[in-house]
Amino acid sequence: MQVAIVLYPGFTSLDVIGPYEVMGRLPGTEVVFVAERPGIVVNDLGNLSVDVVTSLADVPKPDVVLIGGGPGQAQQMSDGALHAWLRRVDRTSVWTTSVCTGSLILAAAGLLKGRRATSHWAALDHLGEFGATPSKERVVVDGHYATAAGVSAGIDMALSLAGLQLGDDVARTVQLIIEYAPQPPYDAGSLETAPPEIVRMATERLAQRFPDGRG
Repeated sequence: MQVAIVLYPGFTSLDVIGPYEVMGRLPGTEVVFVAERPGIVVNDLGNLSVDVVTSLADVPKPDVVLIGGGPGQAQQMSDGALHAWLRRVDRTSVWTTSVCTGSLILAAAGLLKGRRATSHWAALDHLGEFGATPSKERVVVDGHYATAAGVSAGIDMALSLAGLQLGDDVARTVQLIIEYAPQPPYDAGSLETAPPEIVRMATERLAQRFPDGRG
């Protein structure tokens, strides 16, 4: 099974590295990072880079496609080489997936019309602009599309796909290997649990990073 993880300038690291840590440990699985133009791709914080050696054209038929989000997502919304590749590989992929605002890229490419999907809470409503049905669930599976909510939800999505593709025992084994047993020190990880003041501060910080309102 080949997993293609798409990178672009301004990606959020955990969006892709979380699923990579899961999928890279699945038996019989090859994970390859791809980009429209191979070379150094720098994340949204500007202090982590990945040397991507594989172009989109080099990966014509991946079994799983994954694209994450981040501030750079706004520059990936226009139809072009990336969208054309996404549409082409989606015809044969077992799973086409996203994390955070990566779902907006899939939606802009026309892949989520009529589908339920999720995204970061600050961007969720924008999915409707592209014909998708926004869902507040952490992981949404609709057909062969799997979308995850914000950032850390990518780990949950990857484990869910591991279970669907290779069985629950395989997924549980990987979960134990990476010791994924979240016990956060604060209960502010969702709009439902975060105090109003925390929601306000988070919204303000996101507005600075995403001037168009897309988280």
